[in-house]
Amino acid sequence: MRPLRIGAVLVATLLLISCTKRETPVAAGIRTQTLLVGNAAEPGDLDPHQASILSDQIIVNTLFEGLTLLDEKTTQPLPAAAASWRVSADGLTWTFRLREGLKWSNGDALNADDFIQSWRRALNPEMAAENAWYLFALKNAEAFNAKKLTDFTGVGCRAPDARTLVLTLERPTPYLPALVSLPAWFPVNPRVLGPLGAMDKRGVAWTKPGQLVSNGAFQLTEWKPNARIVLAKNPHHRDAALTTLAQVIFFPIENPDVEERDFRAGQLHVTFNLPVTKIAAWRKNDPTALRIDPTLQANFLRFNTTKPPLDQAAVRRALALAIDRAALAASVLQGSRTPASALTPPETGGYTAQAGVGHDVAEAKRLLAAAGFPEGKGFPVIDIQCRNDEIMPRLAEALQAMWQRELGIRTTISQLEQKTWIQNQQNLNYGISTAAWTADFPDPVTFIGLFTATSAYNWTGWKNPSFEKLMDAAGTTADAAKRYEILQQAEALLLQEAPVAPLYSGAQTYLIHPAVQGWAPAPLVFRRFQLVTLQP
Repeated sequence: MRPLRIGAVLVATLLLISCTKRETPVAAGIRTQTLLVGNAAEPGDLDPHQASILSDQIIVNTLFEGLTLLDEKTTQPLPAAAASWRVSADGLTWTFRLREGLKWSNGDALNADDFIQSWRRALNPEMAAENAWYLFALKNAEAFNAKKLTDFTGVGCRAPDARTLVLTLERPTPYLPALVSLPAWFPVNPRVLGPLGAMDKRGVAWTKPGQLVSNGAFQLTEWKPNARIVLAKNPHHRDAALTTLAQVIFFPIENPDVEERDFRAGQLHVTFNLPVTKIAAWRKNDPTALRIDPTLQANFLRFNTTKPPLDQAAVRRALALAIDRAALAASVLQGSRTPASALTPPETGGYTAQAGVGHDVAEAKRLLAAAGFPEGKGFPVIDIQCRNDEIMPRLAEALQAMWQRELGIRTTISQLEQKTWIQNQQNLNYGISTAAWTADFPDPVTFIGLFTATSAYNWTGWKNPSFEKLMDAAGTTADAAKRYEILQQAEALLLQEAPVAPLYSGAQTYLIHPAVQGWAPAPLVFRRFQLVTLQP
């Protein structure tokens, strides 16, 4: 009888196991406080002075922090490594006081000179940091970056003691507390990077697990290329006692359809994106999981103004006026974004553009005829380049149909992977390109300033002396209201000359598990994961 009893117990046990639901990664994450997040793309670099893509910077912002940080909801600057700051009456001298007892993730003390050495690194011409221009607010920083000044002591930053930083500016910069929250201003540990040669030389592989030392709320513990990046709680961070999450795992999932399937399968707590074609289904079936958060992002077209006939402002403006933005937002974007007649999104640091580009087909036809192409006759076929994501090709197809129908213009479409799409814009190897820009800080200059002659991101070939004068005037004006008036004029001129054509203001459309708490809408997309918790 005993063997029968054992067999019965075995069968019952196997039945119980087979009927027990396997724990999903999401459920395991809730139990272990491990947040699973989609992040769109494999990082190109986790070096804060080199990272320039949004998906890279989301991770970098979790590993590092600057003197300040930006509040998710309000986008206003808050103390981070700096406990406080003050500014002189003329707006040219800022003094930041560091918190006491700051440490790096390896336990080293973090001091004011670490910031000075880090800024020297970011501005070093040999580093060729794309975002070095964010530090050009410092006196002589641009000259040092351009090799016109070789002695870094001439740059407007000094550390009179271990906890004090004094910044002398080239011109009044009222948004400096927001500016210094950006990765270009982040400190790196010179005692770690120095022996590796990474303080003075680009391309040194120092951002590896076990080697990357940071000062943010989390530290890098694992990086499996094209698979996952694991960040663990940094016990040396100033807010470590308030951080609930043990880990944040980022998954570089490029395809939003794959992300959506992973979410349904219990593989992700939060997706980076959601295909617009699936918004309606989620609205109907599970609206609590769907989030559509407006962002300070401009989505627009770039025109290569060095390439005929796009070298004519009349042609560019005709193309811009023929776009029905409301139709794009309703059909292509399923009502998830807002049509934009201006480049700068509304309420960017209290600024809303007064000028705009309307939908005026009659005027578009008149301008095209005046440029020598009545009804589109004689107009060459121009290629529209777009990133091969789930929105931009559909957007390009809609534009293609509009221009064919309204203006008699024929276009082709090239879908490119992100790296090639960006490189082609940088090298002016395109005719028309879809484009997007998310604000780094809440100020209109982060959008309008893209198109100055010296901007590293003016990938249009467009230069205009009147625009340069306006931007220079805005940059030397201490009066905030007057400064915004000048920027209004600059944006109006930009829209009139049309090296770009605004399309719609951005939004982050994604899915989120109900266990995720403390995940506030973030117009700048970046967030403090130390504020996030997972509740059963």
